Amino acid sequence: MSDTSSAKLSRNAVFLVLVASLGYFVDIYDLLVFSIVRKASLHDIGVADADMLKEGQFIINVQMFGLLLGGIVWGVMGDKLGRIKVLFGSILLYSVANFANGFAGNVEAYALIRFIAGVGLAGELGAGITLVAETLSKEKRGYGTMIVAVIGLLGAGAAYWVATKYNWKVAYFVGGGLGILLLLLRIGTFESGMFKRVEESKVSKGNFFMLFTNAARFKKYLYCILIGAPLWYVVGVLVTLSPEFGKALGAQAPLSAGEGVLYTYLGISIGDIFAGLLAQVTKSRKLTMAIFLIVSVVTAFYYLGSVGITHTRFIWICFFMGCSVGYWATFVTIAAEQFGTNIRATVTTTVPNFVRGSLIPINMAFNAFVVKYGMVKSGYIMMIILTLLSLFALSQLKETFGKDLNYIEEDSAPAN
Repeated sequence: MSDTSSAKLSRNAVFLVLVASLGYFVDIYDLLVFSIVRKASLHDIGVADADMLKEGQFIINVQMFGLLLGGIVWGVMGDKLGRIKVLFGSILLYSVANFANGFAGNVEAYALIRFIAGVGLAGELGAGITLVAETLSKEKRGYGTMIVAVIGLLGAGAAYWVATKYNWKVAYFVGGGLGILLLLLRIGTFESGMFKRVEESKVSKGNFFMLFTNAARFKKYLYCILIGAPLWYVVGVLVTLSPEFGKALGAQAPLSAGEGVLYTYLGISIGDIFAGLLAQVTKSRKLTMAIFLIVSVVTAFYYLGSVGITHTRFIWICFFMGCSVGYWATFVTIAAEQFGTNIRATVTTTVPNFVRGSLIPINMAFNAFVVKYGMVKSGYIMMIILTLLSLFALSQLKETFGKDLNYIEEDSAPAN
């Protein structure tokens, strides 16, 4: 390859990482904006204070169902039609949905729009990570996925800032506008070369059921989901329910879930940098994941043991808990590296969305424990269970750092 061609490929790869990063930024913004504006928006459309929690949980569950369904749809499309089409198709869908959200006038319309937004949000991360993993060299793809996650997670800060400065309708309009602006960057992006080679072959592509027809492949897929569960438990339970945990711990003042989510995501961004660099230095994503999983237990236990917690202490704990679960990019990269090109987008898109969806059974189990043991003890129990499951799942996966991804999954062959 000539020096000119090599330089052009390098510039294109950098541009692709930038587009995927900004796409994930808007993705996180839109994913979290409802949690931040929930009370204000529901109050404006006439929901009574007594129904606020019930209606809010209904809407967020509908959105999560959209994520689960969208993960499968976009994943299959990514392997059949291409990663670029999914990347921008998903951005268009959730951008339009967010514009529409500013006009929602009742709970039913609100829930329907959040379902559509959830379907759209499900496709961006998987397509972006798959593109970056397949385009960058095996030595540098860890840096690429790290950058995607770090820039993307800063979308949480943007969502919090916009929602606190302006009303909830403006927050949704800004999310939609950011997505439309991002679509303009489509010019200059290019499809994965690995996908193009598979596209021209007759091999089965985007066959979601391939993940279930081979026992070894199914177990590997399940393990990829399990290793990410503690992260979503920390965000979705320990931080989201911080007002309730604060009461149980005798907090000096009510704890704010919105602030907690903001500082947790800032911590996750910092943690993703350290996780990415640690994986590059040790040349092991498994070792990196194990270290972060163990540290996350320490920070969660410190939070749950903070009797009389103050506002300042809560903010710092959320930040450090976020740092300790800052393995999102590493976790998604592991999933992408475990499977062949013909189902890689399907896996990389469904796995993070199934982890997000795992919050539903996690919440059910946590609530069952609360009835018997109370908030704090239940917090300990769930963190221990999820971490042990994750460490076991991690031990069953092969190390993929530096693995050549230019291969396919044969329907009848053993999983790689």
